[in-house]
Amino acid sequence: MTQRRMVAPEMLYGLFACALLLALLASGAAAQTVDAHTSSHANPHSVVNPHHIYAGTVQDTTFRCQSNTAPVRCYGPKQIRNAYSIQPLLDKGITGKGRSIVILDAYSAPHIQDDLHAFDQAFGLNDTTLNIIPGQGTITPFDGSELQSGWAGEIALDVEWSHAVAPDATINLVLAKSSDDNDLVASFQYAVDHNLGDTISMSFGEAESCLDAATTQKWHKAFEAATRKNITLFASAGDQGAAQPSCDNSSYILSASSPANDPFVTGVGGTQLVADAVTGAYQSETTWNEPQYGAGTGGGFSTVYRKPFYQYGLANIPGKGRGVPDVAYNAAINGGVLTVTSDSGYGPGVVLIFGGTSAGSPQWAGIAALASQLGNKRVGFINPVVYLLFGRIPSIYSATFHDITTGNNTYTFTDDAGNTVTIPGYDAKKGWDATTGWGTPIVSKFVPLLVLLTGGAHAHEFDAQTATLK
Repeated sequence: MTQRRMVAPEMLYGLFACALLLALLASGAAAQTVDAHTSSHANPHSVVNPHHIYAGTVQDTTFRCQSNTAPVRCYGPKQIRNAYSIQPLLDKGITGKGRSIVILDAYSAPHIQDDLHAFDQAFGLNDTTLNIIPGQGTITPFDGSELQSGWAGEIALDVEWSHAVAPDATINLVLAKSSDDNDLVASFQYAVDHNLGDTISMSFGEAESCLDAATTQKWHKAFEAATRKNITLFASAGDQGAAQPSCDNSSYILSASSPANDPFVTGVGGTQLVADAVTGAYQSETTWNEPQYGAGTGGGFSTVYRKPFYQYGLANIPGKGRGVPDVAYNAAINGGVLTVTSDSGYGPGVVLIFGGTSAGSPQWAGIAALASQLGNKRVGFINPVVYLLFGRIPSIYSATFHDITTGNNTYTFTDDAGNTVTIPGYDAKKGWDATTGWGTPIVSKFVPLLVLLTGGAHAHEFDAQTATLK
């Protein structure tokens, strides 16, 4: 009697993921027609100017904010690793070794190598390889202006915190000559063409309506090219709630943020994490919204991109537009992350508490690097498998993610005439919502699952019943 050969589960999942990707590529995920605007300049989402909090210097051995009684709480790598269950993977040797992360930013941070080393010394991390790469052949000289200092702080945050999550991954910092979209997309394309990373983090953005149609298409084609190479893309969802700065920066408008709005990108929203300030033990999370700082997580529905197929059938996305974000991470200012930055206008070796969804994008890139090491291959485009799995298997969803069900991203500001203006946002809900997407990861359980779904080399080591490594 002829025996039937059974296909390994990891092969089935890998074929399934490929089929989903091919379906999206075939659909083109084409941009809808947008109105033309003038050349746009992306804004770093990092809440550093004016919303930052001084924590001390690298000479300090302790920081007052790392106390459960501190009026403003902060976290270092130990606390974040424990809160999101990253440490169990690190303990198993899953550290991002052999993988690479691209951080895409603009301008420069002259002391970033020194700041990264100081960050490692302060928090007991091993040094890693940081390559600084001009995406357009040259690096713009640092002038200390408010604009460039803001980007320098962003660079420090992105580099240090992707490294905190994946301490042995190589970091390739690709720098655009300016924050103009044409420069950023050219530098992004350089990273893709030269295969500089398994994953790319973009902690910047602007109202999607502020990009003209040609620029939107440039970004979209670049993201499609990256996806065809199985490069995982992350972008922060914004820091003004459901609003974004208007195109002339004179006010705020209801808008999804570009590039997080693109269907090929995993948009990262923000939460307010409450964890033990010393041990990092997870306690709770809500949607990030801190009106006292004029900041909160971005999120909403695109008027540029149609709802991609992986969002079909979700009751919380009733319209025709792409919903963002897809996932989330800690972004609070009160509960922000400690970052060493010497180029943000406060002198050498200063430690600031950073908030913003830009903190989440590089850490999600670090998570992708961990998964790529575990699977011995790139995990590629994660949105289709995440939506299909979480939308249909609640038990796996609850075992691998924190569902954020409290809060909203309504945004209130004072206009130039002194009037208080409120832009209504969206409420957190069970399952996916337009404030935190699917929520935040339980990394030690999510990463093996992601490897299983993408057919990685160690997929057989994942126990789907308990959502843990065997």
